[in-house]
Amino acid sequence: MGYKAAMTASIPTSSRLQPLRRPKCLALLAGAFIALLLTGCAASLPKDVERPVSAALSQPQSTELGLFISQARPARAKPDASAFALLSGPRHALSSRMALVENAQKTLDLQYYAIHADQSTGRLLRAVVQAARRGVRVRVLLDDFHSTGPDAQVMRLAFVPNVEMRMFNPLAGSRASTIGRAWTLLTDFQRAQQRMHNKLFVADNTLAVIGGRNLGDAYFDASNVGNFVDLDVLAGGPVVKDLSRSFDRYWNNVRAYPVQSLISEPDLLKLKTQFDQEDAKTEAAPAPGTGIARPESEDGSMNLNQIPWIWAQAMVLADSPTKIPAEGAERSTTSEPAGVAVLKADEASSPPPSATPALNAESVVDGLLALIRSARQDLLVVSPYFVPGQEIMDAFRTARSKGVRIRVLTNSLASNDAPLAHAGYARHRKALLEMGIELHEMRSEAANVRSALRAGTTGSSGGSAGASRAMLHTKLLVIDGRLVAVGSMNLDMRSQLQNTEIAVLIASRRFSQLAGDSIDESLPENSWRVDLDPKGELVWRAPQDSGLSDSYSEPDASLGLRLMLQLLGPLAPDSLL
Repeated sequence: MGYKAAMTASIPTSSRLQPLRRPKCLALLAGAFIALLLTGCAASLPKDVERPVSAALSQPQSTELGLFISQARPARAKPDASAFALLSGPRHALSSRMALVENAQKTLDLQYYAIHADQSTGRLLRAVVQAARRGVRVRVLLDDFHSTGPDAQVMRLAFVPNVEMRMFNPLAGSRASTIGRAWTLLTDFQRAQQRMHNKLFVADNTLAVIGGRNLGDAYFDASNVGNFVDLDVLAGGPVVKDLSRSFDRYWNNVRAYPVQSLISEPDLLKLKTQFDQEDAKTEAAPAPGTGIARPESEDGSMNLNQIPWIWAQAMVLADSPTKIPAEGAERSTTSEPAGVAVLKADEASSPPPSATPALNAESVVDGLLALIRSARQDLLVVSPYFVPGQEIMDAFRTARSKGVRIRVLTNSLASNDAPLAHAGYARHRKALLEMGIELHEMRSEAANVRSALRAGTTGSSGGSAGASRAMLHTKLLVIDGRLVAVGSMNLDMRSQLQNTEIAVLIASRRFSQLAGDSIDESLPENSWRVDLDPKGELVWRAPQDSGLSDSYSEPDASLGLRLMLQLLGPLAPDSLL
């Protein structure tokens, strides 16, 4: 089978890969030192790269999806209102994306921090290839941090007709292994550890999936080692145009490099031969969809006609791509200002209730902090990586001074896939509790994923099976029961200062209740409640009906993890966690 034929027939798989949330600085620095000894000099990115400018579909209303969402709009909905549905579960997360791919007629735009070359993503990307074959223009924008080893094979998409693929903020050097490129952390550390963390999946500039989920087995409940508990929102209507405008800003930015400028077909093929065993396990490609009402099956696409839409006004908060510095001489080739873009479907309309404080924000997280300070009654924060620096702590103090009830759900040490990040949270834990904030830490046992986030509007869908551990990955804020923020951001200093992020603010009491209930109903049995005992010592209250006892040390965590937290935690600055 020829190289292009192999690409369009399958996407490689690798059961060995585990998703990485952020650069593992200490390990990579050691690898960087070794790599420098071997290479002796630093590589650089290509210059004078051609980046043809393109934009989202200008007339989405002419497509089948455009007609579908127009007909779904109720007469009572405001002209600038958009449609939203909560997707709570890995099966709906995958089937909703499959539905967008199979029903797209003109364009597909994908923007992700990580796309792993494994079984789940293979099924999805083969469907994307089928869409390109039938004439859909596909643009894939991927952050470059994880595109080494087997995952580099995702870049084969760039050589499929009608598919364009660009790598954002690429790292120079070999893609044969992570260590082979790790020298960049020493030679260009500031740029290398800042990543494009945005996640978008847009079809015909009409329907989009937004949230915190990357593409890979662990994000679709298919890993035997660990699976992420995540949440997505399916959006339709005017807000999607704003999401697409954000995509275009990144796609046409100097920091986005066409794959062909970074690696050739022969070089990718050479890498491919190292992983033929994984390629041999690839399943047959699914047949393309035949219409919006295509029945939903366990591994198929969602029936969009059965979505219970909630129509509401909304805003998009999106960091500028200039938040990440460009390499070397290209640093000054763009005059685009930094800061967060506040995008509204109708610029003449008023922003959603309580959203006004976010208008002058420097970043997506800064905008959310403005909303936290403006809260009046209740605040629910779900952030898997929760590292509250000084500004975040100050925003909480402002809210608490007004009597606002604040609940935070984050990972426990045992459920955290980035345990060093847990150190940045642990050092603030007592101060948060003394402030009167309610802290919940997710259990790592996989059985509990089945009921987590079970109140999504599309209905309950299963959780993790087998012996894998559960890891929280949902990013969500619910403010005063009337405003929901969902997107790629964590409430931490990395999202605030380093990575680029995107979020949607949805002004709807009904949607707020659904999102809040999806968390509240799972908290008692799926999380440890962290408290202070009468002596001021930390105690983890056992989950409801778990049969477990309260704990005075990080529950379910190994001795090695607890020692690492004590030894290395104090050395790691909040801003890099």
